[in-house]
Amino acid sequence: MKTTLITGANRGIGLEFARQYAADGWRVLACSRHPEKSTELNQLAAHYPDQITVHALDVTDHAQIESLAQALASESIDLLINNAGVSLHSGVDGFGHTDYEAWMQTFRINTMAPLKMAEAFASQIARSGQKTIVTITSKMGSIADNGSGGHYLYRSSKAAVNIVVKSLAIDLKPVGITAVVLHPGWVKTDMGGPNAWITAEQSVSGMRHIISRLTPADSGKFIAYDGQVVPW
Repeated sequence: MKTTLITGANRGIGLEFARQYAADGWRVLACSRHPEKSTELNQLAAHYPDQITVHALDVTDHAQIESLAQALASESIDLLINNAGVSLHSGVDGFGHTDYEAWMQTFRINTMAPLKMAEAFASQIARSGQKTIVTITSKMGSIADNGSGGHYLYRSSKAAVNIVVKSLAIDLKPVGITAVVLHPGWVKTDMGGPNAWITAEQSVSGMRHIISRLTPADSGKFIAYDGQVVPW
């Protein structure tokens, strides 16, 4: 039985990843900042009691990440999904209205946390069968795709995590780990909003199809949920 560790598994894309992988027979280590408030995740775990375990994890707390890695030291983790992410802004957004404190928090969650997770869990991933790290990014972090400007906090944090994963792909190649960034599409979640184009189920199904076919030659790529390679 394969094992996946998912951050931000309490809602949206993360919850859908947990649902689909559990239904497919995987063990799911589902992380949530507040497990006691994660009603849907807890209900899903109750439905798959032998497969899903819920773990408290605030990805901005590096000590907590290290503690969880120690608690799961005996695990072999086939797939780490760095899904936890935010898009923070206070009221007015755009040039001249930058919330610099929110920008720092955005970087802690969207950029720093995926690297810290990779550092903490590299040994568990390296000894697994699949040896894969997936980080959820966005086309809004693509420099080539930016034709509308604005969204400084979110765009910069995603562009930064893209280069983090590109370096991970190089640095972890000697231990056989494949690392990629995936664009989930514009998804109908709390972050994406009701006007988004696709459902979480459609997005995750597409990303799982890609993940299942990744090879070491794909490491360092930026791929959309529909299989299209995204320009940096």
